[in-house]
Order: sequence, then C-alpha cells, then structure tokens
Amino acid sequence: MTLTNDCFIRALLRQPVERTPVWMMRQAGRYLPEYRRVREQAGSFMQLCTNPELACEVALQPLERFPLDAAILFSDILTIPDAMGLGLDFFEGEGPRFERPIANAADIQRLPIPDPETELRYVVDAVRLIKQNLRGKAPLIGFSGSPWTLATYMIEGGSSRDFRKAKRMIYDEPALMHKLLDKLATAVGAYLNAQIAAGADAVMLFDTWGGTLTPEQYQAFSLDYAQRIRAQLTRTVNGRSIPAILFTKGGGQWLEAMAESGYDALGLDWTLSIADARRRVGGRVALQGNLDPVALYASPEVIRREVGAILAGFGNGTGHVFNLGHGVHPDIDPEHVGAMIAAVHELSPQYHRE
Repeated sequence: MTLTNDCFIRALLRQPVERTPVWMMRQAGRYLPEYRRVREQAGSFMQLCTNPELACEVALQPLERFPLDAAILFSDILTIPDAMGLGLDFFEGEGPRFERPIANAADIQRLPIPDPETELRYVVDAVRLIKQNLRGKAPLIGFSGSPWTLATYMIEGGSSRDFRKAKRMIYDEPALMHKLLDKLATAVGAYLNAQIAAGADAVMLFDTWGGTLTPEQYQAFSLDYAQRIRAQLTRTVNGRSIPAILFTKGGGQWLEAMAESGYDALGLDWTLSIADARRRVGGRVALQGNLDPVALYASPEVIRREVGAILAGFGNGTGHVFNLGHGVHPDIDPEHVGAMIAAVHELSPQYHRE
C-alpha cells in the first residue's frame, strides 16, 4: 500500500522533507482518555496487548486525535521473554514481574526461541490489523526490546534500581550472559522480521537499560548484539527501504560507536544537546528526539519555545525526526501534546527550504 505521508521514512533515510516529522514514544497510552476506556474494557494491560483488535484500536487513537507522522505498534517490550515461558504479569504500581526468572545455566538452556507466527501471533496479527486500518495514512513502526534490556528483566524478575543480579552475571559468569544474549538476539531478529513481513514500515530497538553499563560492557553486552540484530533484519520490501532505529537511553557517551552499528537512525534521550549529537555523528545517521518529556507539563508557550530550541539545534537539512527523549508521562494533558506537534509543524519548514 502506498503511503500518502512518508515524511517519517524519508527523514530516517536522510532524504529531503518539507518539514520535520513528529511522533512520540508511548503516544498510545494512559494520557489519552480514549485509551483508558479501552484499557478498562480489556480488563488488564496484558489482555489489551494480546487482543489484536483492541491493540489496533489504541495504536490508531493518537493519529485520530493528532496529525502525527507515524503510528507505532501497541505492545510491550517483554513479549519475547513471556513467549519463552517466564510467566509475565503486570501489577499496579509495581510494573512487570516474571513468575520464573532466570537464575542459572539450566534456565537459559531450557529457553525456547519463540516462533513469531505461533507464540507471538497476537503481535504479528496486531501489526497486520494496524497496517490495514492505517490505509496508507502514515507509516507503522514495529519494535522490540534489546537483548540486554530483556535480559535485565528476565534475570531480575522485573524492574530493578541497580540491576545487581544481571550485572553480577556479567562479572562472575560473562560466558553465561553471552549465551542468554545470543539466544535473545536470534529471537529479536526473527520477531522484528515477522513484524516487517506483516507490514511494519520501520522498526525500532529499545535498549532502555544500555546506559547502566560501563563503556566496555556496553560494547560487549549491548551494542554487539544490537549490531547482530541489524545484520539479520530485512532491509527492503517490494523495493521499499525499511529503516531501523536504535535507542539507548543514557547512551549519549557512545554516539560515535552507535552511529557505526548499521542503524539508519539513533534515538536520543533528553540529556544531550542535539546540536552536539549531530556534530558528532556527521551525516552517518538520522537523529530522533529529544524533548524532555517533563517539558510537556509546562505551558503551551514554553513547549513551543523548547520545540523551537531543538529544531534550531539540529539546524538546516534533513535527517531529524522530532520526538521526546523518552515516553510521554501518563498524566500529561493531551492539549500540551497537541501544542508540541503544532509547534513542530509551524516552526520546522524553515529548516527544510533549499
């Protein structure tokens, strides 16, 4: 299906655009009252994720409300560990928790590689439905958690403040950690390729906890596996390029290495200057970001000013996708999201005139 708005794809590929495209991480979520109604109807977050029709409905809600340039699959980064048999559940106020976390070599040996069309069929079906219902209005982004990020949840049993169990495995049993990450890289590559085959126009790897590692650990236990996944990914479908985005939260110190990893774009969190990031990566990759999500609590006038500062920081030319530096917070006023998007639409064309 031909895209009527391919601004997002062209920016990722560093092709000319008329204005800077914009979407938001977690753009389908609790800040929208229409999402909360569907979430209540579903009964639980996991029931919402595993129902392709409802997942499709909430993925499309932001585009019905705002003039966004991309939709993103509604799912969770922990679907692969769940499909591996770890028993995922979500608890109000606590986040995700696994019934059977990874503790030793035997646990890792037992982990199966999920078939995306069987154990993860609900995700692939959601991609198909979202793509069909978009009707070419905007591209669809598929995604997965990175192997390192997935491993932290699998070993810790849920969220963690210090990742002591996962990091202890790196220090005491690095070969064992590599076995787990190797298995996860194979699973993630197959999962993302299944999303591409089902209709995803771009994919994103969320390396949420890569920034918790030392520089040496980041290269060996996170970036090397992200590179391996990129090498596995389908790059074209029917002559169309399928761009891939790598987002490492807290990874600003490693931008140069990330720019050499084979991804088309790097997601930036809000802790670094986009002007400095562009200087450091040159023209090797596009950049996505990087408004502080907390800025959306400010007045619309201040939001407009902050948007303008980021656009000016990136400067003239293509290769920028406007986004937050992380996901939108659940109690943000949707009107403030609208103000951000309107500011991008109003202020960005001046940076794309020849």
